[in-house]
Amino acid sequence: MEHLVRVQNERDRRTLAWLRETVGDAAIAAAAQRSGPSKPYLSAVCQILGVTAPRFSAPRHLTPSAAAEQSLATIRQILASRTGQPTPTLARVRHG
Repeated sequence: MEHLVRVQNERDRRTLAWLRETVGDAAIAAAAQRSGPSKPYLSAVCQILGVTAPRFSAPRHLTPSAAAEQSLATIRQILASRTGQPTPTLARVRHG
């Protein structure tokens, strides 16, 4: 079905899967044809079909990458040099 509609990210893939389960491939194809000569966005297909897609949240990546860790270490060093404080090895969260 991705050849008929614009699918740009994971949320779009989930929305398309939901649409396929909800209204079926034939209805999606007909709505895509009614929208005009270019590939329609999924929001336009939903509007033509008269349905509202559920809001899908993007999965959160809780594991930091090595590049992110290196960037944070560099930022900490820059900030520490400006304040004259030693560079912390790990960020600490104070409770209370």
